[in-house]
Amino acid sequence: MPVYKTITIDETSRLQIWKVEESLVELSSGIELSDYCKERFEAMKSEIHQRAFMSIRHLLQNFGYTDFDLEYDDNGKPHLKDGKHISISHSYNFTVVIVSDRKVGVDIEKQREKIKRIAPKFTPIEEYRSLGRKDLIKKLTIVWGAKESLYKLFGKQGLLFLHDIYVVDFDFKASTTDAEVTYQGLKKHYHLKFYEIEDFICVYAIEPKLN
Repeated sequence: MPVYKTITIDETSRLQIWKVEESLVELSSGIELSDYCKERFEAMKSEIHQRAFMSIRHLLQNFGYTDFDLEYDDNGKPHLKDGKHISISHSYNFTVVIVSDRKVGVDIEKQREKIKRIAPKFTPIEEYRSLGRKDLIKKLTIVWGAKESLYKLFGKQGLLFLHDIYVVDFDFKASTTDAEVTYQGLKKHYHLKFYEIEDFICVYAIEPKLN
């Protein structure tokens, strides 16, 4: 059960991606769930979601954790009991976990036509009219992933994708972009990285280091 990709961001920050190809039986082997996560798992109606859920527990093991090291706040944001920061995402057959000493957020999304329909809810789509269909879907998916990553990093309700998170335009080849988040009258700037993995986009945001 190999990891699809490992990205070492710095000495205290690492990201791992899993491509879920194993059966649920294989993925469940050697995994023990907390009572809270057992309830979540048993409530899942889709085996795809169950397999993703279990693959994330294998990724946790790669970081030296078990399901019992996780706890969730009232907003559903995961936390590690040792004080390190974690973010989790999954889409179809890909799952991703990032762990760092700093606040982090990660998102992985399949590139789909649907993104064009929901785009006005999270970005001014008229800014992208000059792009061809394929590039438009890719760019919108990256912008969504960037905003989702920052939303997870903040972990605060009331943060609006359209009005509170601004993603600077970017070049695909650069694989990076910048963003500004306005929250409770304060503005914070972030540098984000994105990757194209098969038909998926993975984006992560990390709190800047203190100077």
